[in-house]
Amino acid sequence: MELVNFLSSISWIAFLCFGFGFLLVIVEMFHPGFGFPGISGGILLIIGVILTATSVMEVLILLAVIISVLGIALTLVLKSATKGRLSKILILHETQKKEAGYTGTEDLKYFIDQEGITITILRPAGIAEFNGIKLDVVSEGEFISKDKKVKIIKVEGRRIVVRQIE
Repeated sequence: MELVNFLSSISWIAFLCFGFGFLLVIVEMFHPGFGFPGISGGILLIIGVILTATSVMEVLILLAVIISVLGIALTLVLKSATKGRLSKILILHETQKKEAGYTGTEDLKYFIDQEGITITILRPAGIAEFNGIKLDVVSEGEFISKDKKVKIIKVEGRRIVVRQIE
C-alpha cells in the first residue's frame, strides 16, 4: 500500500525527469563518449530524486531503483554490442592485409645490406647515417665507436640491427 502511495505522490515533472533521464543515459550507452546525453540524463535523474524523495530512506530506494534499471539496460547494451546491431556499428570487420598494400609500420627492409657511418656511439643503440638518412640503429650487442663503418644486417619492424665492417 505504501508503494502505491509513493508512486501516486510523484509529480508529473519528476516523472518526466526520470523518463527523459533514463532515455538519455541509455542513448549514451549506445553511443559512448560521455557527452551531452549522459551528463544531461544524470542531471535529470538527480533532479527527479530531489523532487520526489522526502526522506533519506526514499533517496536510497530511488538510487537503488535507478542503479538497477541502468544495470539492466547496460547488460542489454553489452549483449547487443557482442551479438546484435550495435556490434555492426562499433566493431571493424574489414582487415587491412599486407597484400593489399597496408602496413602497420614503415617497411624498412630495403635498407638491408646498406653501409653507413655511425654518428653516435652504439652502446648498443645509437644513430647511424645511410645515404644521407639518419636512423636509430642497434648493434649486435657490441660497443661501436663514433664514425665507424657499419652495415645493416637485419630489420625487424622499426628495429634496425647493424654490424661494424672493417
